[in-house]
Amino acid sequence: MRARKKLLIKYYVEPDAAALARRAAQYFVEMVGEAVAGRGKASIAISGGSTPLAAFKLLGDHDQPWRSRMPWDSLDIYWVDERAVPPDHADSNYRMTREALLDHVPLKPEQIHRMEGELAPDVAAARYESELRNSFRLEGAESPRFDLVALGMGDDGHTASLFPHTEALHEMSRLVTANHVPQKDAWRITLTWPVINRASSVFFLIAGSDKASILNEVLTGPPEPERLPSQLIWPSSGILTLILDKAAAALLPATDGEGCGVLERER
Repeated sequence: MRARKKLLIKYYVEPDAAALARRAAQYFVEMVGEAVAGRGKASIAISGGSTPLAAFKLLGDHDQPWRSRMPWDSLDIYWVDERAVPPDHADSNYRMTREALLDHVPLKPEQIHRMEGELAPDVAAARYESELRNSFRLEGAESPRFDLVALGMGDDGHTASLFPHTEALHEMSRLVTANHVPQKDAWRITLTWPVINRASSVFFLIAGSDKASILNEVLTGPPEPERLPSQLIWPSSGILTLILDKAAAALLPATDGEGCGVLERER
């Protein structure tokens, strides 16, 4: 019989948006620092959206402690997903990150690996897969192993650009795929979920009362990954971390005195 796989879910709850951003900035610095200490460099994949924006601003702020603590010269930044728009478009995840973070920190162009949303989606996905294969020096069917993948979650249960009932949910052989999202009448480019799950560390950054119900379903409800794609995130490490504000965590079991909660899932 096949052994059941267990997932340990650790969630940290902060009282408000400002505290959430500080906790996220600290987590980025700690995880990158651990990777650099262990192997001399760090490769992280980041997501767009309004929630990580405040954390990115803190990381790039000269007046905050995290900028000086980050080993920028040993860091490579990749993207989890991107919209099919040019890099200067208001909806571009790259543009958001550049304005909030990249323009303010000492990263060289070769350390920044953006998805080319201005290209045809299939072309952009293929080119990013080639970028991953080259930069991680992959051979054959090998998959990259990011040190850290940062995710968000939509109020429909999607993460990355893995939306409910879309084709990308069934893609397991490619590293990157183009995904048409009928709900938004748009194309996205996204890492596939097996690539995300192979990362050394994966965490969700989630805020807002509009996420409370769906987050509770994702973490404690029955497995329905076609409807709740965030349930596909089951890191090979066996550990999943969430950094939440109080509103998003409202329906989860209470945390301990240090604001930490723990759940376990099996499949």
